[in-house]
Amino acid sequence: YIFRNHYLFILIIQIKSSSCQVEEFDLLRSMLMVKLSTREKPAMRRAILCSGGLDSAVLVASELEETRGLYGEKAYIQPIYVSSGFSWETGERAQVIKLIQSKQLAGLIEPLACLECPVSDTYPPKHWALNGNPPAYDTPDEDVYLVGRNILLLAKVSTYCAINQIERIAIGPLAGNPFPDATPQFFASMQQALSQGLDHELEIVAPFSELSKPDVIKRGHSLGVPFELTVSCMKPLEMKHCGRCSKCRERFLAFGASGITDPTSYDFKPSDIIRGL
Repeated sequence: YIFRNHYLFILIIQIKSSSCQVEEFDLLRSMLMVKLSTREKPAMRRAILCSGGLDSAVLVASELEETRGLYGEKAYIQPIYVSSGFSWETGERAQVIKLIQSKQLAGLIEPLACLECPVSDTYPPKHWALNGNPPAYDTPDEDVYLVGRNILLLAKVSTYCAINQIERIAIGPLAGNPFPDATPQFFASMQQALSQGLDHELEIVAPFSELSKPDVIKRGHSLGVPFELTVSCMKPLEMKHCGRCSKCRERFLAFGASGITDPTSYDFKPSDIIRGL
């Protein structure tokens, strides 16, 4: 009722004000009524794929801010972690749980949902993601491509969402992502196919698709994301980033470009982050 009271109060003031323009009054009334009607509608239930990396952690906080702005305490955010059997997942999953339980998020979003989507029967046994030998510091981004990654993730998570009546899935690829399963066309096609196949209307979105990683770090900083609880590394060592893989290089460079201090612990931190020396 708070918005109704505000609306009536402003309505009275506007009527009594001789300087009020009709157009200004109508615009303000429309804005207030839209806000009121949004708060009265059932909140859209949202799922976020949360790997525990920088991008997905900021995505959770960003989606939370947006939904609470729209729906207040009725906001519904379901973080989902999908395990595929990759070598880094033990440390990663432990950090994701800490992230979701952090003071910034605890009690404001749903408990972490953990799903299994193993690829050990699909990828060869010597694949770097399974055997713990990730691409080195100076290798190109294309070397970390995981075939079918987003296809498998979205199929699994969409099924979970259909069963649990969740209408929206947010995933976190950034601008410049070179992979075929991270394009707007791909997400649109998956949305159509999964909505039809599951008989459940889904919206699949990539809110950060036009942002760089430094942009995401700046947004996360403004939202109070605990970066020390995020994991970018493909070979974490006792809860420390290795500092030697290409994902650690990407993190070094992004924090450097953002001007924000990286609170992460590293097993090795190069003095020359360009060459990794």
